[in-house]
Amino acid sequence: MSEIGGPIDDGGIGVREDPFALFDAWMAEAKEKEPNEPNAMAVASVDPQGRPNVRMVLLKEANAGGFVFFTNYESAKGTEYLAHPHAALCFHWKSTAKQVRVRGPIAKVSEEESDAYFATRAKDSQIGAWASPQSRPMEGRFAFEKQVAKYAAKYALAKVPRPPYWGGFRVTPLEIEFWRNRPFRLHDRLVYRRDTPASPWRTERLFP
Repeated sequence: MSEIGGPIDDGGIGVREDPFALFDAWMAEAKEKEPNEPNAMAVASVDPQGRPNVRMVLLKEANAGGFVFFTNYESAKGTEYLAHPHAALCFHWKSTAKQVRVRGPIAKVSEEESDAYFATRAKDSQIGAWASPQSRPMEGRFAFEKQVAKYAAKYALAKVPRPPYWGGFRVTPLEIEFWRNRPFRLHDRLVYRRDTPASPWRTERLFP
């Protein structure tokens, strides 16, 4: 294992001092080549019995502070993250044959951040956040459409406020692994790790 800045055998994925710089480069490439939702990522959590759950969401922000997505805090993933505040993320871009995996603690973003992002959403999406008690049983599609109509009428001539149960989560990574496909399954794997969010990053190459 090597400290960033030390001698590193760079025979595969190029090592950068900041893993977010490498992530940004890979995301920029995916935005050029991926035909649909290059910011889609799988997010994993565990339920009260310790059983894993995974689903796809859209990344909305990635920087030195972490990876941010938005959801209903009362949904399955929301309640699971609030009860067990650790997350795993996975990006896979088939068009570039690359993958990034992330693990670390997860916490709500600030109310101000959630308000700011909610204000940028299309009004129909804002209404949908009010109309859908996400992850809970639905009697039928008509029940949902009634809720949509109810809130569409309520906010027809008004600004839609953010529901108090809707907002963002930020995953602060302690581990980021970069994977690149190579012929004959001789893939490249480079992992960045740190002990705490304030600790320096270390890098290590992994067998494929």
